[in-house]
Amino acid sequence: MKRILLTTVSLCALGFAAPALAADLAAYKAAPIVAATYDWSGYYVGVFGGYVYGNHNLNNATGPAGFANYTVNYSSQGGIGGVEAGYNYQSGNIVFGVEGDYSWSGINGNDNFASTDALGNASSDATSLRWSGTLRGRGGIAVDRLLLFFTGGWAYGDLRHTSTDSVNGVDQFDNNRSGLTAGGGIAYAFTNNVIGKIEYRYYDFGTYTRAGGVTGLTSNGQLPFNVANTYSDVLVGVDFKFGGR
Repeated sequence: MKRILLTTVSLCALGFAAPALAADLAAYKAAPIVAATYDWSGYYVGVFGGYVYGNHNLNNATGPAGFANYTVNYSSQGGIGGVEAGYNYQSGNIVFGVEGDYSWSGINGNDNFASTDALGNASSDATSLRWSGTLRGRGGIAVDRLLLFFTGGWAYGDLRHTSTDSVNGVDQFDNNRSGLTAGGGIAYAFTNNVIGKIEYRYYDFGTYTRAGGVTGLTSNGQLPFNVANTYSDVLVGVDFKFGGR
């Protein structure tokens, strides 16, 4: 009799508990699956291209006694393309890393004989940026697959200057310049490995000088001079990130 009573009580308890258990299981199955946040950490390599605008300010340096100073400002424009590699590390929403690049360019400009030197000779000055490279730090804020970043560091480039004098001909020389660069941009991970970006950078390559010789003039008979050089570029690039998610 006791066994029958105990069995009856157990079945009744199970009957009351079954709906609650079924509801818990249904709620568990219905819980949404939260997608993992994109991880920006890892090594990457890529290519980039864009358009560059340069500004050049020429002043004649100290020349022979009695010659007045003059100043000419001119611009340069052209395309740029190159390769890059870097590494990012992500902690929470903060991403920081290092990036280096090398680029080839067709950036040229001149003053189109806008000046006449103190010797009375019409002259034209032209500057071209032949290639450049940078080594920079990067930092930014990630919102899943979107990254807003800033960058800055060391820049190096080869600038070729050509002076054409109406009387004395052409004087051409190269300058390997070290300078600074800074900028920022936006990047987006289209897949776990393919990342696109748009970026702006400013470069300051400082001032190069063409000194005078024994006569106080340059090798083609012009007054000595110096040129200050800055560049601004807008870049579009694609990177491939190794591993990660």
